[in-house]
Amino acid sequence: MEELKLFDAEYKFMDIIWDLEPINSTELTKACAKGLGWKKSTTYTMIRKLSERGIIQNRDATVTALVKREQVQKYQSEALVEKAFDGSLPAFLAAFLEGKKLSAQEAERIRKMIEEAAK
Repeated sequence: MEELKLFDAEYKFMDIIWDLEPINSTELTKACAKGLGWKKSTTYTMIRKLSERGIIQNRDATVTALVKREQVQKYQSEALVEKAFDGSLPAFLAAFLEGKKLSAQEAERIRKMIEEAAK
């Protein structure tokens, strides 16, 4: 699902859309000017590119996401584990948790996720 790969600027742009959708394209340019420091032309270029890739839709000057934030996060996290840790989730978790302290609630939540995934 390479189509869900977003570069940093694309992800920041999508964050604005996910938070504000449905959003009028004029309002989106204002939000991007304020939040990202973008010019109007940059915003409209990004709208066009992500529309062509099927990530967003711009219909009647209203922009909406065609993919959910969670879908992109899932793709990007799986790609990271595959690329940096040879697909090993335990190796990723070991590196991620090294030197970190988890609260009892966080540890319990992770335990439950692992139990559900193991079923």
